[in-house]
Amino acid sequence: QVQVVESGGGSVQPGGSLRLSCAASGSIFSIGAMDWYRQAPGKGRELVAGSGSNTYYADSVKGRFTISRDNVKNTVYLQMNSLKPEDTAVYYCCVLIGGYYYWGKGTLVTVSS
Repeated sequence: QVQVVESGGGSVQPGGSLRLSCAASGSIFSIGAMDWYRQAPGKGRELVAGSGSNTYYADSVKGRFTISRDNVKNTVYLQMNSLKPEDTAVYYCCVLIGGYYYWGKGTLVTVSS
């Protein structure tokens, strides 16, 4: 069994910062991509940042968000700076392990004054 758990969400004012973490645990032999998605109220889920063979950022977060990973800890991070109200969403982690995608339950980020 594989578990994927996100943490680090919360409420922050515009211009603030948050750091999300996502840890994968369980029967893991090798991990491929570890990606961050988000789903805003009333919208579909979108890929925000990816840490596969090439690092990817959505245009809306380039220059503000940074994805990084610790392969020893099977953990991926998302440093979010200069947050905007439109960044408000549930952020999900998706991890590719052994050819299967595993999702966490999400962590809520609210950006509001």
